Amino acid sequence: FLDLGGPESAQVRKWILEEKKEGIDKINFYENFSGKVGNLKSSLKNLILSLKKTGKRIAAYGASAKGCTLLNYAGIGKESIDFIVDRNPHKQGLRMPGVNLEVFPPGKLLQVRPDFVLLLAWNFQKEILKQQARFRKQGGKFIIPIPEVAIV
Repeated sequence: FLDLGGPESAQVRKWILEEKKEGIDKINFYENFSGKVGNLKSSLKNLILSLKKTGKRIAAYGASAKGCTLLNYAGIGKESIDFIVDRNPHKQGLRMPGVNLEVFPPGKLLQVRPDFVLLLAWNFQKEILKQQARFRKQGGKFIIPIPEVAIV
């Protein structure tokens, strides 16, 4: 653990103890984490591929860096995802690195009506699902990739 030369606050000591309790200072923790990430990758990719095989249309929501990393790591690209939407107007019209998918405004979900939307900004799940209530009422479903792959 990093020593910054000053006294640790009570909160820092509490977090260090919790991290040690979780085993974060042991190699086992990272070996298990690696396995979990690999399983998540397989689960997500298999779900996306099986949906595409049955003719389902899939979009993605959130042109985030973590979402870009997930798509590229899992090998999910244009063959599976039709387009990406994001509320940020500065991202619209640009392309997601690595997968080269164009980013559109969220209104495209109601225009095109994909069957599923892969949520790449999973940390904003509640907010995005609330914003997309109309899309969901019309039968649209979201694929939540983290912490476990789920369809809502």
